[in-house]
Amino acid sequence: MRSSHVWSRERSPLKFMVAGFLAIMAWNITNVDAQQPFAATMPPGHAILNGSMPPGAVGNARLSGHGPGPVFGYYQPIKFVGPVGTKYAIASMGAFADAEKDLMVGLLVGSVYRFKVTDIERRPGVELYPSVEIIDRTYPPAGLETRYPIEIHLDEEDFDAALEGRMVTRVVYLEDPQNAVPLDQSTNPAKPIELSTYQNALTEADRYGRPVAIVRLGSLTPPRNASLWTSFAYGNPPYAPIFQSRTGLETSLQSP
Repeated sequence: MRSSHVWSRERSPLKFMVAGFLAIMAWNITNVDAQQPFAATMPPGHAILNGSMPPGAVGNARLSGHGPGPVFGYYQPIKFVGPVGTKYAIASMGAFADAEKDLMVGLLVGSVYRFKVTDIERRPGVELYPSVEIIDRTYPPAGLETRYPIEIHLDEEDFDAALEGRMVTRVVYLEDPQNAVPLDQSTNPAKPIELSTYQNALTEADRYGRPVAIVRLGSLTPPRNASLWTSFAYGNPPYAPIFQSRTGLETSLQSP
């Protein structure tokens, strides 16, 4: 089963989804339960949640609703994937942790986290600060949580859009195994599928599987006033470091 992204790049820095497009991108993941879609936690009828809501709103709705299993206090492993050499760091207690390539970390379901992206290829000195909102969790076999993280894909087009003052929003979802395309895409992700400009990204992701995360990337930079840091970092929620071996074959999830 694959986990995928539904995403949009806004052309106006003032209004979300005024113009842009959505696409679906896929990557491989196995042994994760995606039988019950996120929409099952919401009343029937028109969608009441969307990807343009303030960070934290969708995650809080999941905590107060129902789903395939418990989410309170669960640290969901995530992994950043991007251009070669790009580094990522998580915000913590007024500063950023050490930047790492292919960063993996455990994030609480329902919380929003701030990250820093550096060492971007062909963009010397550029730093970007995306947020990641965990709105649901995966259900891998016990002991294999770090082997099947939610992957957060950011590419050069995303970076360019953010540097131009546009907002990039990605809704990550677990592909429904009953509707998945029966093709091996482990080394060659599916090509993006363009959708309507004004579609609700969260609802669209729900059609294909179960949304698990929302990634937002814009031109926002850290505040100079230290008193504003807590707001910038969404309250500095706790996280669980994931230590990877030098060979990259072993990982361990550490309790915060």
